[in-house]
Amino acid sequence: MSDTTGGDRWVGLPGFDRATPDDAAALIAPCCASVRWIDELVARRPHGTLAGITDASDAAIADLSWSAIEQALGAHPRIGDRAKGADRESAWSRQEQSAAATPEASAQAALVAGNVEYERRFGHVFLICATGKSVEDVLAALTQRLGNSPEAEREIVRDELTQIVRLRLAKLFQ
Repeated sequence: MSDTTGGDRWVGLPGFDRATPDDAAALIAPCCASVRWIDELVARRPHGTLAGITDASDAAIADLSWSAIEQALGAHPRIGDRAKGADRESAWSRQEQSAAATPEASAQAALVAGNVEYERRFGHVFLICATGKSVEDVLAALTQRLGNSPEAEREIVRDELTQIVRLRLAKLFQ
């Protein structure tokens, strides 16, 4: 990716703000796989600050249709599964879920069973901002959220996605 001044690489939020639309989209795609979210953040440039792009992201996620949220969910592995790949999004996913990783067979089995039940009930992966959460915290949230109505769960998923994207934007632009 070239910047508009002829340099080899553009970096940071100033570079994102002045990049071509395609380059800007490619840069933020690992933060959220929703094409609508990417298009919104690229179209709303310049953001100028981390707070500016975070506010724009929050607003874009709040306005996403459920199908756009499902598109974003498609890029998230099951909680407890290790994301495969060497790309930035996979690396971030592994890092975000590291505290919830467990070698204990019983906890791993509980995560697998909970994921299966959740997906059967709601039709999509269980999404939680796992950064800093233990496997016990994740299992407790999974168990509690299985009792939610589909409508309530969709709002929680939207909030969890917002938190994950905020963390990823901060990693990208700080």
